[in-house]
Amino acid sequence: MIGVRPMPYVFDAYGTLFDFHAAVSRHNAAAGPDAAQFSEIWRQKQIEYTWTLTLAGRYEEFWTLTQRALDYCFERFPSVDRGLRDALLGAYLKLDAFPDAHTLLTALKARGERTAILTNGSPTMVASAVEAAGLQSLLDAVLSVDAVKMFKPRPETYALVTKEFACRPADVVFVSSNRWDAFGATAFGFRTVWINRNNAPDEYPGFAPAAVATDLSGVLTAG
Repeated sequence: MIGVRPMPYVFDAYGTLFDFHAAVSRHNAAAGPDAAQFSEIWRQKQIEYTWTLTLAGRYEEFWTLTQRALDYCFERFPSVDRGLRDALLGAYLKLDAFPDAHTLLTALKARGERTAILTNGSPTMVASAVEAAGLQSLLDAVLSVDAVKMFKPRPETYALVTKEFACRPADVVFVSSNRWDAFGATAFGFRTVWINRNNAPDEYPGFAPAAVATDLSGVLTAG
């Protein structure tokens, strides 16, 4: 480790600790044959809305954008019963954590590390996910971009971490499964670990992460 104090290990929430496809997966049979594509587009539109709003200098809560993206998907995939809307939103508030999330956070806390989440998610929705997954006792902080009213990868969002822990960017290990997020964190100066679960190609070769892993267990050796 660098320095005397434990370095903060900071995690993206959706896609990194929590499986955003779990909401649709729980209702896969009811959603029908378009379920997988429906879930993929839901995520794509959700993130697209964060980028377009931030570029335009505007802000709306991530939960609002999550609902808007879902409504878009019902229009895009009329085969999926709109009557599932409330059930899908309820499931999104209590997403499954990836199996390796609890194991990794427990191991980091056992080593005396400081841990946190930095998420686009609004405070209420991420608090619900953390509670449902039983991760509260394993996190020192849960930080939402709602505090600065703009979304990642704006540098102001990553600065929430250095402010919270009174540290330099280089003191932080930042973990994300989203390559665009890993790019933003690397550009800010974090030591970034990209969790490349699906063997995706690297889209930002000029901003290489400090390490790449196929799952969260790789964070233990990357830090």
